[in-house]
Amino acid sequence: MLTANGACAADLLQVYFDALAHDAQYSASRAQHEADQEKRIQGRSALLPTLGVSADALRNDFDVTPKTPVPSQATNYRYSSNSYAVQLNAPLVRLQNWHQYKEGELQTELADNIFSQETQDLILRTAEAYFDVLNARDSLRAIVQLRTAAAEQLELARTSFKVGTVTVTDVHEAQSRFDLASAQEIAARNTLDVSLEALARIIGHSPDELAGFKPGVMISPPQPNSINSWVETAEKNHYGVQSKALLREIAGREHLRARAGHLPTLDLVASYGRDTRPSATVERNEGSVVGVMLDIPLYQGGYVSSRTRETAALKLKADSDLEEARRAAALAAREAYLGVTSGMAQVQALEAAKVSSASSLESNRLGYKVGVRINIDVLNAQSQLAETVQKLSRARYDTLLAQLRLKAAVGTLSEEDVRAINALLETQNTASSTQPLSGTRRSFANSE
Repeated sequence: MLTANGACAADLLQVYFDALAHDAQYSASRAQHEADQEKRIQGRSALLPTLGVSADALRNDFDVTPKTPVPSQATNYRYSSNSYAVQLNAPLVRLQNWHQYKEGELQTELADNIFSQETQDLILRTAEAYFDVLNARDSLRAIVQLRTAAAEQLELARTSFKVGTVTVTDVHEAQSRFDLASAQEIAARNTLDVSLEALARIIGHSPDELAGFKPGVMISPPQPNSINSWVETAEKNHYGVQSKALLREIAGREHLRARAGHLPTLDLVASYGRDTRPSATVERNEGSVVGVMLDIPLYQGGYVSSRTRETAALKLKADSDLEEARRAAALAAREAYLGVTSGMAQVQALEAAKVSSASSLESNRLGYKVGVRINIDVLNAQSQLAETVQKLSRARYDTLLAQLRLKAAVGTLSEEDVRAINALLETQNTASSTQPLSGTRRSFANSE
């Protein structure tokens, strides 16, 4: 995992496709979305007629005994009878059914919105897990280099101590830094293993190798470069805001549906039946009925009034939830935008600090050789360089994640954005990198 490239290195797009196929959380969301598509059909069913058929076949056995105790007058009847009926019921005026139908449409739209949000969430979770692995790998590489440099400095201190040019304190300091670097390497390897397991949880398997970024990748500012524009868009287009807006409409429909419980209903009813029952005068009965049925609810134990008050309160709650979602979306957009801008500044500063730390290390090494610097100066310079490299790596990945979160805040994060980042990776053999979508946006970063 210390090598960033390889013939079989997986890139971000390939990992994302694996996540689409194997992530359990996303699979559950997809199944839930398919189930919620039936809400529209279920709501529409309340407006359509219902048709039913009933039938029976009976064997009848009756004993008839008159009040007068004359045994000869007792009669036994045994015969077979059968009947069937067809019933049709079509709602003509049922306002609550209409609201139920519109509510089913809104619930289906809500399901689409939630699933789109889950898709965005999958992109964010996949990218975060991918970058965590890359960051852990970069940190391990920096610590291994620090440990190697500390071992060289320790060997140099021991040699210098033998010839009497340094004290035993220098040897102990070098030994301490070497041991510390060894402990940090163990922790870094553990962090890398944990990061790989977190990624495997999403994609269903542990990748052998991941592609890293090309050297000299520069992160560009978001477009438009205005925080207010992003905030205003997020307040309207964030999937959380849209979901709460739909829930408010659903609550309104539910309130109207509850109020309609006081209203009369009018249905068209039609039936046809046939009854075969042998008797002395009639062999069978057959007939049909067509008409309308009016139902006027007068009192239902206070249920309708209570339900109306309940839905009115829930509608007020939905209004407050929508306002909270707008504020949360605005905050998410601000945090993501500031994360990008401040991250870019931090990356630029850390890149300059990396150059300065490398120069400082070379100067201290040279000064140690000529006797103007002591061992602890070299050790401190080595540690500072390793720490700067780790911070630079983390800042770069955090800035890219902030770019993705900013797109998610305004509801535009998609596979196209994954491809835009994927184009910045060092990968040569994957089909995803050789066949990018036309018009791929490059707003995330540009290569020097």
